[in-house]
Amino acid sequence: MYMKRILIEIDQKCARDLERVAPAKTRSRAEFIRLAIRSAIDVALDRATEAAYRKQPFASEVTRADLVGWDDHNRFVEKPRRKPRRAA
Repeated sequence: MYMKRILIEIDQKCARDLERVAPAKTRSRAEFIRLAIRSAIDVALDRATEAAYRKQPFASEVTRADLVGWDDHNRFVEKPRRKPRRAA
């Protein structure tokens, strides 16, 4: 998988804290930073979505017409079927 490289500068306190939680010698630092960036991106996107809903709120009642286009038989939405128990 191709990964884009970026170079960032951080202050001494941030570098010291990073070394404590993800030491360079454990080789987990890159993954830690990737997860931190992903988390920050998700928070930013959630804030943008929240702002959009505040600007134009969703209707309080969901009608059948609101669900047009959704797959009623989606296997990920359906409740899982229980397997019958075997007689002991």
